Amino acid sequence: MQGISLQDQLLKSGLISKGKAKTVKTNQRKQAKQARKQKNVELVDETKLLAQQVKLEQLKKDQALNQHKQQLAAEKAVLAQIKQLVQKNKLAQNLEGCEAYNFTDGNKVKKIYVSEKMRQDIGNGAVAIVKIAAAYELVPAIIAQKIAERNATYVLLLNVAVEDVSVDDDPYADYQIPDDLMW
Repeated sequence: MQGISLQDQLLKSGLISKGKAKTVKTNQRKQAKQARKQKNVELVDETKLLAQQVKLEQLKKDQALNQHKQQLAAEKAVLAQIKQLVQKNKLAQNLEGCEAYNFTDGNKVKKIYVSEKMRQDIGNGAVAIVKIAAAYELVPAIIAQKIAERNATYVLLLNVAVEDVSVDDDPYADYQIPDDLMW
């Protein structure tokens, strides 16, 4: 009796009728078929979900790449603007009678040769030193401020403008300094 199914055993014993066994068998086949279809449907849905996830990830990557490209293009445009500002507004340097002016570029001390008037203008904040490529240029302070608005790393030295203190504004003008006062 090992090779005989339970359904056949029940039929032989008379516990179920032949029609009832046939309907149970048909229902089992229908359920199995429906289960197979549902598995295929679920597999298709999973495939669709995976495809959508891949598309979303690719879209995110593309957006990040486009954003990076736009940022690089903006940086290039700013650099071109800075170069143009420096080329149009750089101050001519006359090397006759010039002295070395020391300034820092990062951790290094660099020198540029300027006249005495330029040295005073740099100290007063009227002239600034900027770096384009490997060259150091002198530009008016207003231009250096425009460059700093775009990218401050190109402006190496821009002193704060010093206002001339006039004698009229001196609150101690009424007091005389004694001649015998020793400092």
